[in-house]
Amino acid sequence: IAKLGDKLAGREAAQKAGVPTVPGAQEPVADPKQAARIAREIGFPVLIKASAGGGGRGMRVVRDEKELAEHIARAQSEAQAAFGDGRVFIEKYFERVRHVEIQVLGDGHGQAVSLGERDCSVQRRHQKLIEESPSPGLTREAAAKMGQLAAKLAASVQYRGAGTLEFLLPCGPEAKPGEFHFIEMNARLQVEHPVTELCTGLDLVEEQLRIAGG
Repeated sequence: IAKLGDKLAGREAAQKAGVPTVPGAQEPVADPKQAARIAREIGFPVLIKASAGGGGRGMRVVRDEKELAEHIARAQSEAQAAFGDGRVFIEKYFERVRHVEIQVLGDGHGQAVSLGERDCSVQRRHQKLIEESPSPGLTREAAAKMGQLAAKLAASVQYRGAGTLEFLLPCGPEAKPGEFHFIEMNARLQVEHPVTELCTGLDLVEEQLRIAGG
């Protein structure tokens, strides 16, 4: 949880495991000049994200350098109020994406398995509205590869219990065939887990208890 529950730490762990991440900064940004340099390197539009965030809080889309300083200050304030941690960082913002998450179970001893994907592309204000599986925008080959990488990342940090790794699949005109990027891990059981249970026939709460029991 310590290694993957924080978005910046999760990016670092993913890169060490060879899992592709969204182009962006590896360190928190606070200084507007530093932020402008990073944003220019990535290319606008960019997304400011709270490192400790969740639920869409502490997130701001920035399309112009003139807006950068103001949006960083607002994201930091929102993150501090919501999570007690005002750190924010910058990633590339993709205008058109599919949002796919992979459910995993890890045994805490370097082994993990993928239980398939859930597509949560239908959202409002970064809040998921509909979850479906299998993902309608993903080939079975791509889904298998994503699942393998998700399990590899969880295993690399000796993750224990249930967790969900989230990926973005750019689908605009600039998207490359087969391109996807890890964005974060929810180091816990999510409210969406019954979708996976219906598809696999597994009770994920029971599996967590079995893992905890050795």
